[in-house]
Amino acid sequence: MPVVILVGVVAIGILAHIAPFRFVLDKSTVWRMPQAGVEKTIYLTFDDGPNPTATPKLLDLLKEKNVRATFFLIDDYVTGETAPIVRRIFAEGHSVGQHTGQRWLLLRSPSYIDTMLTAAADKVERLAGRRPCKLFRPHAGWRSVPMMRGASRSGYKIIGWSWMSWDWVGFRERTGPRVAKQLVKHAKPGNIVVIHDGHHSNPQANRLYAIDATRRVIDELGAQGYVFGALCSATQAQ
Repeated sequence: MPVVILVGVVAIGILAHIAPFRFVLDKSTVWRMPQAGVEKTIYLTFDDGPNPTATPKLLDLLKEKNVRATFFLIDDYVTGETAPIVRRIFAEGHSVGQHTGQRWLLLRSPSYIDTMLTAAADKVERLAGRRPCKLFRPHAGWRSVPMMRGASRSGYKIIGWSWMSWDWVGFRERTGPRVAKQLVKHAKPGNIVVIHDGHHSNPQANRLYAIDATRRVIDELGAQGYVFGALCSATQAQ
């Protein structure tokens, strides 16, 4: 029985650090945005880019719909080849934050996280001409107290996503209609939506479903009176 209890405690401890909601010591991660006034705002965010096969098409769609979003970029994917995509993201008024493909960063020290975030921001600025705002999304939401301390030391906020506002649809194939149906069904003012325009282990992954899903979400939620916000300016206003 003691072994079973120990395993259960460990399992709960792990879940607390990867689940998409606050754990007992997690006071700073942002999962939803507060709403003021009568305007219904929702926040589209895109992870794991820049992806040359999908991100430009996604930017075309957002420009067509006159929607601003937030792109959480993987440092390793910001290169001389993809720098024009990142410059375009900035130029078209979208927010740019930092992401990572490293799941086990939650085991790193605060000083490591601090140094990593600063170096990655320096790289984006060097290649794209502008610096990302101080928002960081850990891979798969895996976070820890040392990670939060390191992010805070650098002046960063950790950004999650709202309940059922993700593009994982169980063990079924991700398709535009399937993902959009889930996101629209669970939409609420202030929700942070996460869709993947890239993949953490494949810099040129086929993510065309994300473009179809985004178009459907914009159209359907727009018809319900929603507007779409970008997180850099919204978090700075808090």
